[in-house]
Amino acid sequence: MAQMTVTPVTTQGFLVDGKWMEEGDLVEVRAPYDGSVIARVFQGRREHAEAAIAAAVKAFGTTRRLPAFERQRVLRRVAENITERKEEFARTLAQEAGKPIKAARTEVGRAIFTFNVAAEESTRIYGEYLPLDWQESTAGRWGIVRRFPLGPIAGITPFNFPLNLVGHKVAPAIACGCTMVLKPAPQTPLSALLLAEAVQQAGWPDGALNVIPLSNEDASLLVTDERLKLISFTGSAAVGWDIKRRAGKKKVILELGGNAGVIVHSDADLAYAADRCVAGGFAYAGQTCISVQRILVERSVCGRFTELLLAGVKKLQAGDPLQESTDLGPLIRESDAVRASDWVQEAVRSGARLLCGGRRNGPVLEPTVLTGTRPEMKVNCQEIFAPVVTVEPYDDFHEACRQINNSPYGLQTGIFTRDAKLLFNAYEELEVGAVIGGDVPTFRIDHMPYGGIKDSGFGREGLRYAIEEMTEPKLLVMNLR
Repeated sequence: MAQMTVTPVTTQGFLVDGKWMEEGDLVEVRAPYDGSVIARVFQGRREHAEAAIAAAVKAFGTTRRLPAFERQRVLRRVAENITERKEEFARTLAQEAGKPIKAARTEVGRAIFTFNVAAEESTRIYGEYLPLDWQESTAGRWGIVRRFPLGPIAGITPFNFPLNLVGHKVAPAIACGCTMVLKPAPQTPLSALLLAEAVQQAGWPDGALNVIPLSNEDASLLVTDERLKLISFTGSAAVGWDIKRRAGKKKVILELGGNAGVIVHSDADLAYAADRCVAGGFAYAGQTCISVQRILVERSVCGRFTELLLAGVKKLQAGDPLQESTDLGPLIRESDAVRASDWVQEAVRSGARLLCGGRRNGPVLEPTVLTGTRPEMKVNCQEIFAPVVTVEPYDDFHEACRQINNSPYGLQTGIFTRDAKLLFNAYEELEVGAVIGGDVPTFRIDHMPYGGIKDSGFGREGLRYAIEEMTEPKLLVMNLR
């Protein structure tokens, strides 16, 4: 495997109460593509987590009283600061996450959009007037309802979008005046620490954002400490549900896994559907919660669709994520590539047919398409989180919807059809957080409500919806009689 070109190794501290600290344990951050050390990061200990929580509690006394125009100004400055360092952010993403540089630049652009939308939403946190004179005894009374920030929040973020998914927790917290202690993924802490610099330089008060790498054991304090009023977690289902079990009285938002399905009906534009399934199934090597994993195609067009899909997959270039031509880089760990390859081989041994791919070179798994699979195979019923999709025919649209629902997950589903009645029927019947008409389930724009049901979690991200989760309504009753 070719050596990936990287910048010299640096040492990075973490941010607690406005101070950059170089304490705790030095841990190496390695490039997934070739294993080279790209940075050394200080990992905090329990006492640093304690200090971060105390700082967030203290800073909330300031942020909860900041007027909307000041919160908006901070958010716009954050967006400007990311814009000024866009290529630095993108290269950091490509190095630590193994994300192809083209996709890394897209993620940076999305993060800028996320903070700009949050700036707009910071001035649109509305309440309502409530007439209360509905009985003779309550004449002269009325109420107003306002949303108030919950308080200090814990954020725990995954490796796969180490800038924008951090932004989806930090930006709405700033917008509504909450403070935060953020634990980034151990594989990808650098992007979050760069973002912390951008937030600090934008003038957000000391202690209002604390970003600190922690071991899982020390991070448990974020789950159990009652001073934190909400925990927002994005990651695996097993970890998420364990967090909910241990969280006590605090609110919990869980954005967990999926094994997203696509239905391609015979009236669809097959070339477009195939092109979008290539993008949705293999972007970032399939390491997204809404990556296309299961494709169901009406039998009469399944052969043609599969030809188009394979033609698109075979054009993908795998390799060094810092090369401009690379479409598909490594999985975050070689062990994940081994697991996914094992699932593929297990399916083949059980009767599935390998249409393309399947070979592994270290952490890089070739884009893989299977057919002849069964619902109970791991490649269908579990989240593979790798560049692997299955394609199967169906005879009845409603049965296809039932197959999509035959999953422990329920995040997003894509439907390709020109029949509005079928689309609305799918919208009624599918057990998911979102139905994407005319596109793959991988579609997301950052202000839409995003989240799932069943093992995919609960609560919603997307700026306005996350702000609602991070605030609570309070009623004021006026008796003017």
